[in-house]
Amino acid sequence: MEHKIIEKSVLARVARFVLKSPNVAMVIGRTIHISGVKKEEFLQNRPWVAHELCHIRQFQEHGFWRFLWLYLVESYRHGYYNNKYEVEARLAGTKEALAINQEQQARSSPV
Repeated sequence: MEHKIIEKSVLARVARFVLKSPNVAMVIGRTIHISGVKKEEFLQNRPWVAHELCHIRQFQEHGFWRFLWLYLVESYRHGYYNNKYEVEARLAGTKEALAINQEQQARSSPV
């Protein structure tokens, strides 16, 4: 999936302030904006990357402006945490974390 990463993003810095979080990644279109974390660190966190790639897919599925609108309406109605697009992205991250766990178990299991 084609994407770009912007480190020390002003948009992500604002989100960090609003969310009171030490680090933030957020997607606009095909661009992942990060703040409070270095690109290399972010890329090593496979569940987090999977979460953000899910948002890129959501933008692609719905179209740029339509997805922004749907996301904002969903956040207004249900809040950030219960926003169905965030729920789907968290699930993508959780699935990736489970895959990593299975890989680690397979490597450490005796044959």
